[in-house]
Amino acid sequence: MIPLDPLPNLIDQVYARILEAITDRTLPPGHRIRQNELADKLGVSRQPVSHALHLLHRQGLVAESGRRGFEVTRLDPERIGQLYEVRGAIDALAARLAAERARTDSSGRAQLEAALQAGRTMDENTPLARLIALDVDFHRAIYRLAGNPAIEEMIAPQWPHMRRSMATVLAELDYRESAWTEHETIAAQIFAGNAKAAEAAALAHAQTAGRMTEERLRATDKAA
Repeated sequence: MIPLDPLPNLIDQVYARILEAITDRTLPPGHRIRQNELADKLGVSRQPVSHALHLLHRQGLVAESGRRGFEVTRLDPERIGQLYEVRGAIDALAARLAAERARTDSSGRAQLEAALQAGRTMDENTPLARLIALDVDFHRAIYRLAGNPAIEEMIAPQWPHMRRSMATVLAELDYRESAWTEHETIAAQIFAGNAKAAEAAALAHAQTAGRMTEERLRATDKAA
């Protein structure tokens, strides 16, 4: 048997690059995607671009537009609110379990401490894509410390949509600071082993993020 290439194949790389552009709004909602133009920018043929776009279409990140064309889908405020409602319950569970394991799982605790420390390095010049990555890393560290793989497995398919919604509020300087203040609170309760307090803080954080995102999206739609 021929050994597999350990590096991502071309379709995966194209998919990741387009997803990043959708997330950080380089390709904004409603943007018409021209496959030839995109292939030229990425320095690849149309075939991997076409395959990547069909994967994104299945996830609801792009929609068919015209003959064999695609456009970036718009974020639905109601749908985002629903996702955050579910995420709040999952994040609350993860934080409670993480607090219960914080004193016995040194590796998981170290990962959460590292994610928290990385977030402290951000400032007003930090690119939006980096802010989103730091936010995701923080929450994933909690999921791992929780010790239940099913948590991350359930939330993973929704991360592309969550990343897009994060961009809506993380683009605002005030929310960047308050979001990480809330992260600090969640982490402090986890490190102290306060399961109920960690659960409550995680739920409140998700509810605040969901409410603010939904409000911003509705305001944008109204102004359009």
